[in-house]
Amino acid sequence: MGSSFETSGRWVLDSVQGGLSSLHFDAAAAPPVQLGPEEVLVRMHAASLNYRDLVIAKGKSSSIPLPATPDVTPGSDGSGVVLAVGPSVPSTANLQPDARVVTHLAPHLGDDTLPGFEDILAGLGQQTPGTLCRLGVFHYSVLIPLPEPESTFSMSFEAAATLTCSGLTAWNALMGLRGREVRAGDWVLVQGTGGVSIAALQIAIAAGAVVIATTSSDAKADRLRSLGARHVLNYRSQPDWGARAKALTPGGRGVDHVVDIGGAPTLPQSLEAIRRDGVITVVGMIGDSTANEIPPDAMSALYRICVYRGVLLGTRSMFKDMVQFFHYKKIDPVVDDVTFQLEVAIKAYERLEKQQHFSKVVIKIV
Repeated sequence: MGSSFETSGRWVLDSVQGGLSSLHFDAAAAPPVQLGPEEVLVRMHAASLNYRDLVIAKGKSSSIPLPATPDVTPGSDGSGVVLAVGPSVPSTANLQPDARVVTHLAPHLGDDTLPGFEDILAGLGQQTPGTLCRLGVFHYSVLIPLPEPESTFSMSFEAAATLTCSGLTAWNALMGLRGREVRAGDWVLVQGTGGVSIAALQIAIAAGAVVIATTSSDAKADRLRSLGARHVLNYRSQPDWGARAKALTPGGRGVDHVVDIGGAPTLPQSLEAIRRDGVITVVGMIGDSTANEIPPDAMSALYRICVYRGVLLGTRSMFKDMVQFFHYKKIDPVVDDVTFQLEVAIKAYERLEKQQHFSKVVIKIV
């Protein structure tokens, strides 16, 4: 097999994990000579980055160690085209050559199994080879087929590469709790302009919900409105943005769904915004850890009478449902204004680290 394809080239994370200096590009890297029975060879077309990629490069998040396999290929998010399939890949996986695919971070999980922290740690770009390469070899369980392009809509590979983490997390937040899926007429609060928040905004708008968004930038506020947010609150000039969001809802009853990306520093305001029996979904912890507020405890759900849940990505079944929803609704996931070629992917990391991006930082590979 190896002689049939050109040299790949890939990024490598050194075993020392000392930050971005631990990353280097191996232009001579080539795929294995033979696929394993359940492996699939994919020509990668695009990848996107998450904050997870930054903390893996550093080797830890706060005091939590995040060891990676030595010389692993980083990156969990990506899209491409199947080139070859191992002999034991089941036909039900729909991974025939020329199929367009997007990666799922956690390998070896059943369709309806929710990933846990142990699965994230063992996932693509950390313990398992990731997506920052031209030719990737993956276990079939981490590949989700994309719908065939239509004359009226075709999701680009760059857009599809944002679905792995941000898209799926947003989908689980709004559609993953059975019986409480976001629907037309609901009010949804999203925080900031990162990948999960923008994906949640797009999903909510497509479902017919009303979206309130927060940001600290007037320029980004305009972008949020252009994407369909009815109200935008500046969380720096309006630190009581939770109460303000609640006041915007009919009768001041509160929002139906909050997608909380900040964790402890933002949860007090999320609780201020939520209506009785509303749903707060915690999807991250990237808020300013120096904030002086005392983080709410589990009893806060009792005091507010709300549903309080945490999610990590979502199942393969959720992923498949999300892909079909995006295709049916003709949603083109938003990507950052600046894109990077594979050879200079380190600049994409730097842009993410400096928080200069809007939505998702994308790397074009083909």
